[in-house]
Amino acid sequence: MREKRGPIRVMVVEDSATTLELLVQIISSDPRFTIAAAIDTAEKALECLAEVKPDVISMDIRLPGMDGLEATRRIMSEQPTPIVVIAAAVEDATLRISMNALRAGALSVVEKPVGPAHRQFASIAETIRTQLYIMSQVPVIRRREGYVRRPQGEPIRLADGDCLRPKGTPSIIGIAASTGGPPALAKMLGALPADFPKPLLLVQHMGSAFMEGFAAWLDGVVPMKVRIAVDGAVAEPGTVWVAPGDRHLVVDEVGKMALVGSPPYRGQRPSANLLFRSIAQFGEAGMGILLTGMGDDGAEGLGLIRKAGGFTVAEHESSAVVYGMPAAAVRQGAVCVSLPLPMIASRLVHYCEYAHEKH
Repeated sequence: MREKRGPIRVMVVEDSATTLELLVQIISSDPRFTIAAAIDTAEKALECLAEVKPDVISMDIRLPGMDGLEATRRIMSEQPTPIVVIAAAVEDATLRISMNALRAGALSVVEKPVGPAHRQFASIAETIRTQLYIMSQVPVIRRREGYVRRPQGEPIRLADGDCLRPKGTPSIIGIAASTGGPPALAKMLGALPADFPKPLLLVQHMGSAFMEGFAAWLDGVVPMKVRIAVDGAVAEPGTVWVAPGDRHLVVDEVGKMALVGSPPYRGQRPSANLLFRSIAQFGEAGMGILLTGMGDDGAEGLGLIRKAGGFTVAEHESSAVVYGMPAAAVRQGAVCVSLPLPMIASRLVHYCEYAHEKH
C-alpha cells in the first residue's frame, strides 16, 4: 500500500443530479476525503482526468453516451486510477456491466446510495467511504487487459520441498478471493474444462446484493456451471458453488453443503476461514486456493488444510491485484505453493489427474 499525505482526492462520476449530490455529501462527511471533481458524463471525466489527477474514482456504470465500462477501459489504458463502481444491484443489465468493469480494471463494486431516510442509508454510506479509502491505496499500472500489481519476487515460491504436489488426489476444492477477485476468477476458472471432475466451493467477498448477479455473470464467462450454493445439497463435480453474500458456506464429510447464518468470523461473512476449516476434515483429499484480496481471511483456514495433509495454493505476488490475503497465508506457513494466476488452472488439472481420469 502507498502512503498518502493529505486528504484523498475523489472524482465522482454520476449522471443523476440527486445521486451526485448525495454521493458528494457522503464522501465529504469524512475528513479523509476531498472532492476533486463531480462530473455527470464519462466523456467529461476523461477530458479532465489528467488535470484533476484523482486518487480514486467513484464511477456510475449507467451513463449517457459512454458508459462506465468503456470509461473504465479508457482510464485503465490511458491514466490508470483506482475505480470503485457504484451500481444499482437489482438490475441484471447493470450487474453484467459492473462485473465486466471489474474485469476491465475497476477494483470494487458497491451499491448506489439510498436517501438518508432509508434504513440502510448509514450502512451503504459507510461501505462507499470504506471502499473508496481502501481502493485509493491500491497501486495500479497500465496494462492492455486492465491492471496488475507491479511484479516482485520469483514466479513460483514453495513453502518447503515436501509439498510440491498433493499427497493424494483432491476430492473437494475451496477457493477464496476478495479485492480483484472477479477478473481473477474469470481467468482461472475460464481455463478449466467444463467437465472438470471435482466440485469447487467459492467465497468471494462482495456485497450480498450483488452475489446472484456475480454468479450469473461468472456462469456466462467460464466453461463450468456456476451456481449459488444450496443448503443441504451435495456439492456435485463440474460446478462452482458460490457462497451467498450473507451466509457462511461450509461442507460436511460427505460433501453436503450448509449455509450458516452465524455471526461474521473475524469480520467476514461468508468467511474463507470457515469454508477452508470444513474442507480440512477431508485430510489429504482437501485442497484450498487463496487468490487476491485485502486483509487476511483464509490464511488460518488454509493452514488447517495443510496441517491435515491437504494441499494449499496461494496466488503469487506478481499477479495479485492486492497481495494481502495470500501474503498472510504465506507468512503463517499455510501455503504449499505460490503460483502466478495464469498457472493455477493448468496445475489444478494436473493435481486432480484430470487426463488420467478422463481416459
